[in-house]
Amino acid sequence: MQVTELADTFRIKKDTVRYYTRIGLLRPSKALKNGYKFYDRSEQSRLRFILSARDLGFSIGDIAKIFSESDEGKTPCPTVRVLIEKRLQETEQRFIEMAKLRDRMQDAVKTWEKMPDKAPCNNVVCHLIEDFGLMQNEKQNQ
Repeated sequence: MQVTELADTFRIKKDTVRYYTRIGLLRPSKALKNGYKFYDRSEQSRLRFILSARDLGFSIGDIAKIFSESDEGKTPCPTVRVLIEKRLQETEQRFIEMAKLRDRMQDAVKTWEKMPDKAPCNNVVCHLIEDFGLMQNEKQNQ
């Protein structure tokens, strides 16, 4: 398969296939006559793996490491287990941060319901945001 066919098969952009090729995760062969890249079944399997790993939160670096071990004939399973736990911890931390952001946003909505609209003046762009930021700082300092 060529880039377009591969992208269509996996319902991804051609640029995604080209990117994975450029960084070495995919290693297509080149046609001697025209220099077109050709992705055989092995490369199609690698792309399927890349997409599955990305869906699980693995980074490009993680995937490269997994491929490296696999290409050397080693089982990458222990590495995969360690990496998924690391990615899970990172996701948990982001989840906590997003929950805090959601709480701040909900607080802002409630606070702003009671505040009037004001035209910009002096160096104030929107008093809602600026006043809310000051109120949040005061809460943290108490």
